[in-house]
Amino acid sequence: MIIGVAKEIKNNENRIGLTPAGAEALIKAGHTVLIEKNGGCGSGFSDESYLATGAQIIRNKQELFDRSDM
Repeated sequence: MIIGVAKEIKNNENRIGLTPAGAEALIKAGHTVLIEKNGGCGSGFSDESYLATGAQIIRNKQELFDRSDM
C-alpha cells in the first residue's frame, strides 16, 4: 500500500500524523511511505529524517494525494 502523509493545514497545528520511526515500521512491513515536503518540520522532523527511513518526499500536495492509496 502507498501511504501518503500531508502537512497539517489547521491554524496553530504543527504536528504530523507519522513520525520517522512510524514511517520506518510501515516501510519494513512492505508499504511505501510518501511525506509532503517539510511536513514534519513543525514537529522537529526534517525531510532528511524521513528519507533516512526509506520514505519519499513529495513536493506537491496534489501529487501526494494522486499517488497515495491511503
